[in-house]
Amino acid sequence: MARALEQARLAALRGEVPVGAVVVKDGQLLAEAHNRTVTDSDPTAHAEAVAIRRAAALRGDWRLEDTELYCTLEPCAHCCGAMVLARIRRVVYGAADPKAGYAESLGNLLQDPRLNHRADVVGGVCADPSSTLLQDFFRARR
Repeated sequence: MARALEQARLAALRGEVPVGAVVVKDGQLLAEAHNRTVTDSDPTAHAEAVAIRRAAALRGDWRLEDTELYCTLEPCAHCCGAMVLARIRRVVYGAADPKAGYAESLGNLLQDPRLNHRADVVGGVCADPSSTLLQDFFRARR
């Protein structure tokens, strides 16, 4: 989770909402990313989606079944959908997102029994530093 927090800090320095994500396999880092929506003018360039794209490219396979994704903010429906499609085994996130989180807050796409894949979900890991980064970022912008 420390690497995801590092990525979130980098995002804030670049004027992006401070969210970071990493994809790990057997304890080894495959890919890391931070939000790039502003930088890339791409509404889909969330940290989680960018990290998934990078991990899949590195492996040469869109299936990431044996991986875990760590992110600093509860993923949205878009990112949860990408995690299901990539077949990520486990998702660990920091701060809950009551306005857009779709791993637990607004719903749970990652464990919906109607889908062909489900991921284990662990929330609240490093929630305080993740929340503080987000709060400080938005406070400075007001």
